[in-house]
Amino acid sequence: MARLTGKLEIGNYCIVVREKLSFASGPGQITGYGYEVWRGDEQLSWYDSQPHPHDPVLAATHPHHKHIPPDIKHHRIPAPELSFTRPNLPFLIREIEQLLKN
Repeated sequence: MARLTGKLEIGNYCIVVREKLSFASGPGQITGYGYEVWRGDEQLSWYDSQPHPHDPVLAATHPHHKHIPPDIKHHRIPAPELSFTRPNLPFLIREIEQLLKN
């Protein structure tokens, strides 16, 4: 078991990364994560793998979801782009690149 933590800064945006990784059955596999997306001091969103099995909106991508405003702590949407079996950072970087274009 390993923990990966770090920060990726792109322009005025920042991704705070926290991943739990397991190497027990071969190449590293993500077993849990949290990714925060910031613009300056403003938290825009975050992704996490905390299960919410009683929320039918999230069932399709359980446990992967994204927290967004308003009421960022409780407003969750499905996050089909995230996975335990492939790297998530490329998707998160593309998301920031899209924000930079707008």
